[in-house]
Amino acid sequence: MRGGLLSLEMVRSSTRRWTACGRTPGCGGSPWKGADAEFSFGARIQEHAPDQMIRVLPATHAVMRRLLALPVPTAAIVEGRCLGGGFELALCCDDILAAPKATFGLPEITVGAFPPLGALLLPLRAGASRAARAVVTGDTQTAEYWHQAGLVSVAAGGRPVLESAGDWFDQRLAGHSAVALSHAARASRLVLRTQVEPLIEVVERQYLDELLRTHDAAEGVRAFVERRPPAWDDR
Repeated sequence: MRGGLLSLEMVRSSTRRWTACGRTPGCGGSPWKGADAEFSFGARIQEHAPDQMIRVLPATHAVMRRLLALPVPTAAIVEGRCLGGGFELALCCDDILAAPKATFGLPEITVGAFPPLGALLLPLRAGASRAARAVVTGDTQTAEYWHQAGLVSVAAGGRPVLESAGDWFDQRLAGHSAVALSHAARASRLVLRTQVEPLIEVVERQYLDELLRTHDAAEGVRAFVERRPPAWDDR
């Protein structure tokens, strides 16, 4: 994930790796880690433009559906910032292991948008009140904040988060049957998937057919690209 930016091609490439893991006998889990010191700044702002989102959003949601259906335990390993679509991807994982200084947020509202899958997953993973605040304010919160909500496991201070994740896998998963882990992972997500998957198309259509037709959706992207405050017209 170069520079922490989430692009559709990068997500598709990672999905091919996840799919291969899911089809490999003995694969006990699949980690997802960003590049360098950042997990993800979110999607490339150019892909938020209305003419791009018509193509990008359905394709991204298809990738996230596949991650939710992956028949192995999954974990997002987070250092630095985990924002927007990156946070949505992390929410598709069974666990989120974060460095103590990691931060999380859904800042789409600041560019005249909202996070469709984040709006569905976060209430179920961390509670409706925290989720609503995250979605409508766009505020960034610490790993400890989301740890208190039961969403994030925080790595011990002073240790590399990837090293902590390796120890966690060795101690908690490596000793179990890979086939049993596959069934356990699938079963543990049934309630989440049953509630979320029927609504993905609903929020997708809200985003594409309603939000993208507004002045403010286009203005938010233009303002970000031009590095100026947005001039909202409330329509």
